[in-house]
Parts: sequence; C-alpha cells; structure tokens
Amino acid sequence: MPQMPKFSVIIAVYNGEKTIARAIESVLAQIHPPHEVIVVDDGSADTTATVVQRFGAPVKYLYQQNAGVAAARNAGAAAASGDWLTFLDADDYYYPERLQWQADLLTQHPTLDFMTGDFDYVNSDGSLIRRSMESTPCGQAMLAQANGADSIIMTQQYLGSFIAKHFGDTHTLAMPRTTFHALGGYPMGIAVCEDVNLLIRLCARSTAVGVVCRPMAAYVIHDSSATRSNPLRAQQLTVDALLPLRENLKSAPHVIREGLEECIRSARMDLAYVLVKMGRRWAAVKAVLPLLTERPGLASVRAVLSILKG
Repeated sequence: MPQMPKFSVIIAVYNGEKTIARAIESVLAQIHPPHEVIVVDDGSADTTATVVQRFGAPVKYLYQQNAGVAAARNAGAAAASGDWLTFLDADDYYYPERLQWQADLLTQHPTLDFMTGDFDYVNSDGSLIRRSMESTPCGQAMLAQANGADSIIMTQQYLGSFIAKHFGDTHTLAMPRTTFHALGGYPMGIAVCEDVNLLIRLCARSTAVGVVCRPMAAYVIHDSSATRSNPLRAQQLTVDALLPLRENLKSAPHVIREGLEECIRSARMDLAYVLVKMGRRWAAVKAVLPLLTERPGLASVRAVLSILKG
C-alpha cells in the first residue's frame, strides 16, 4: 500500500493580523493532518507575530525582513521537510477535506507531476460568488470528462488551455518539494503574477496532473488586493511577468508554448481594457499592437480594432 503523502503547508503573511488565525485554523482542522505548518511573516508591522505565536508548537513561525510574497513562500519551502508542498495566503482558507482529497488522489495515482483543483470565490462575509472550474473553458472540460467523479487526471493535451486560463490557484496547488526546488521556486522580483509564472513552468515539465473536482478552499475577494487597489499597475506587471517565459519555454512542447501565448494575449487585452476605462485609448492601443506580430491573424486585428473603438 502506497505511503500517505506528507504535506508541508506554507502560509505567507504580511500585516495579516485580521485573517491569519482563520487561515491557520483551517489548516489545523484538516481531516488529513498536515505534516507541518510553516508561517512566514514577511516583515509585518502589526500584531501578526503575536497572533501566530499563540498557536504554539503546531505552527512553525519564521520572520524575514519584507521581501515580497515570492521570497516568503520560497523561505517556507526551504524550511519544509514534507515530500509535498502546499500553499495558502493569509486571507484565504482551506476547507476541511482539502488535504484528504489530494492525499486520496495521490494514493490512487502516485506518479502525478502535481495536483490542483476547484475552489470557491467568496466575498469577505463568506458568501459564494462563483466556483473556479465552472468559470474557465479548461475547468468546464475537466468537469464534463469527470462526469460527476470527485477527481480526474488532466493530461498534457489540456495543459495549454489550463495555462491560458487556469482554474486552480495557489491554495489548491500541491507539488513535490523536489520539483519546487528544481524549478527554482517562485520568481523573485515579481510583485504580481508570480504564482502564474511558477504554474506555467510547472506545466511545461508535466504530463499528468491530478485534479480534484470539488471546491477545496476559499479565495476571498476584497478591495485591498493588488489587482483591485491598483488595476493598471497589476495588469502591467502581469504582462512583465509573462514575457520572459518565452525564452524559458522555447523548447517546451507546442501545446505549452501556445498556452503561454494565449495567456500573454489575454494579459495584453486586460491591460488595454484598464487603460480604455481610464480614458487612455492610445495607450491601450499601444498595449495590444504587439499582438499583430506575436499572433498574426484576423483575431489579433479584431482585438486591436476593438480597442481603437473603445
């Protein structure tokens, strides 16, 4: 009988005194107990440290000078001893079965490259906004194939679509610790989209991905997030985070490179939409003009014309 996986749960936090206790409690309440819980405090100036330290021995607390979420997660991974790494942001939370479902999936399919799954978008009061898998073409395809089953294996042919618009997020990702270190972890110096950057590189070396088709966690939508508080900066940084991957993945399978290009196209369009809403139409056109050479064709021409028309 295969050995049950040991999950190291890494929680990065910055000034999270209001939500970090809920995040930690959701991990400690797992039906399949985590191997360890590591909280990395990225230089908080509030009472985060006091809140975390109240949990005592079940939680390992690490402090670092403010260096960003990528550095915090990497520090947690460096301190981890489990064979699988999972992550959680301080304002989100796991559902009780989250680790159990992935443990079951891995027991059935021990050679999976990584695992992901469904989650709920919720408001700050916990009310449901929508499910992730139902909101993306790849997620819908996986649900249709699963046909009511709790999980499914996503093969490489679907990874391009998954990259273009993924349904799994940081709090549903599980990957071998050895793979994380082989990839170099989360990219440093990237303030937004560091998670997508890692996910795309992970997909490029994967052929079998375990997908849990039930919501595993809650992603809390709030106005103070980087994307909502400064959407222009967030979208500009998203494009900046994706473009270097072209060189990184130039020898990757065609389906992966196509997925990356579609992801870049979407990021350019999202940036243009933000600029249009700000009344900066010519800046918006400039943001999407590269599509004409990056992805030549009628679709790109239509995209540029749509921005020209506002």
